[in-house]
Amino acid sequence: MLLLLLLLLPLSSRPQKLPTRDEELFQMQIRDKAFFHDSSVIPDGAEISSYLFRDTPKRYFFVVEEDNTPLAVTVTPCDAPLEWKLSVQELPEEASGEGSGEPEPLEQQKQQITNEEGTELFSYKGNDVEYFVSSSSPSGLYQLDLLSTEKDTHFKVYATTTPESDQPYPELPYDPRIDVTSLGRTTVTLAWKPSPTASLLKQPIQYCIVINKEHNFKSLCAVEAKLSSDDAFMMAPKPGLDFSPFDFAHFGFPSDNNSGKERGFLKSSSKFGRQTSSKPRVDLHKVCIGNKNIFTVSDLKPDTQYYFDMFAVNTNTNMSTAYVGTFARTKEEAKQKTVELKDGKVTDVFIKRKGAKFLRFAPVSSHQKVTFSVHSCLDAVQIQVRRDGKLLLSQNVEGVRQFQLRGKAKAKYLIRLKGSKKGASVLKILATTRPNKQSFPSLPEDTRIKAFDKLRTCSSVTVAWLGTQERNKFCIYKREVDDNYNEEQKKREQNQCLGPDTRKKSEKVLCKYFHSQNIQKAVTTETIRGLQPGKSYLLDVYVIGHGGQSVKYQSKLVKTRKFC
Repeated sequence: MLLLLLLLLPLSSRPQKLPTRDEELFQMQIRDKAFFHDSSVIPDGAEISSYLFRDTPKRYFFVVEEDNTPLAVTVTPCDAPLEWKLSVQELPEEASGEGSGEPEPLEQQKQQITNEEGTELFSYKGNDVEYFVSSSSPSGLYQLDLLSTEKDTHFKVYATTTPESDQPYPELPYDPRIDVTSLGRTTVTLAWKPSPTASLLKQPIQYCIVINKEHNFKSLCAVEAKLSSDDAFMMAPKPGLDFSPFDFAHFGFPSDNNSGKERGFLKSSSKFGRQTSSKPRVDLHKVCIGNKNIFTVSDLKPDTQYYFDMFAVNTNTNMSTAYVGTFARTKEEAKQKTVELKDGKVTDVFIKRKGAKFLRFAPVSSHQKVTFSVHSCLDAVQIQVRRDGKLLLSQNVEGVRQFQLRGKAKAKYLIRLKGSKKGASVLKILATTRPNKQSFPSLPEDTRIKAFDKLRTCSSVTVAWLGTQERNKFCIYKREVDDNYNEEQKKREQNQCLGPDTRKKSEKVLCKYFHSQNIQKAVTTETIRGLQPGKSYLLDVYVIGHGGQSVKYQSKLVKTRKFC
């Protein structure tokens, strides 16, 4: 039988005995107060959590009363490697024989315990969950010595003399690996074989997945330590103060009494004064998914390596076992194809909603200036121009805009076009080192068509629009529409890049050339005849430049009089 008890530091000179489950079997006092301070006896069949200060050893005891007793000891480091050693020494004769039930004097008990450290059975150094298992252990006083040389840390210890029947930790399948079954740019699908504790023993098991970008974890305890607030350990007991290892919630440790509940972040008790706030690391995530054995992790970053760990948790005991972790790199984003612009040639560009396109312009000859002409056919787009990596231009473009930048020998220009948030974007772009090369016609600031209501008749309407100082060709088209044709429908047809070649010949009214050196007088009017009384018409004006490229003015909805 394994005995559970805590050795308390004597607060007076009165002899103190170690309480046991059976006082007649084992009575003993703390032999060396300084050495055994804060040491305790390990309970049989229960996991305890405790705390180590750096370079300060801690010793635990338990008694195996009979020879040939099965024994299993498990030590779980949490957030730092541990050095630990298990040893045994013979019990005092009176402790293993029939006792009177009365405590023996302290000096007499001290003489019965030898000064030897005992026989070493097992030792380990590292941060793995390590086990000592024996099917036949001798009776004696067992000592478990632990030390952390790296930093203050906490850990868990479990010991039992009935390992076959206890089985508090979920059992791993014959293949404990996590398989990556699908890999995307932002998703990874994982699969694993179920724990026999769930599939065969029908015990309640849930699986918890841990995702991070640093390394794999060997225990759920290590994950919880990483997730906990950095200053949780400020609540840890100071050396020289007595504390109970079964009340670690007061010191920032999770309680082990929440069977069947998922442990949250570590919190300190308010009765100890200062509260510690939880600050989970943004690069570490834990999610418990019940008893499923396949799961897709989403919202990951492309071309990024992630580490995945899986823990089977017995919801009755809240004790866990780690599968063999894995890692995977998400796929890269689809590489943007860079479009090469040719000097003086118009290029059509389509951009998805909220998307972007990259273009490259590398003039073959030396140049003093470079001109970028952009015609946004629908909503506004953003243009950025970099020369050899240096940002030269960042502007929003609506309609037709022209930008002239200073040139540089053998320079290369990278153009980034970002689409609208409202919908897909369509545009035309021209890059040239020839200052007189202009494919797009110049436009006035106001591209609206004005209709004169007083000049409306049953068969005609009169309209006007602005021109520029540059002589251009203007073509006007009409199309009969239903009376319920509204502004929303008109807005959907405002693709300024659609030219007269997309219109029916029957819709053409006329074409004419027009310009004025006096910009204030650059206005032209036109009367459209041959219309039907009381009908609605959509009017479009196209201006066509010397290079053949056209730009459409804003459409105008007009209606003839019904009675004249």
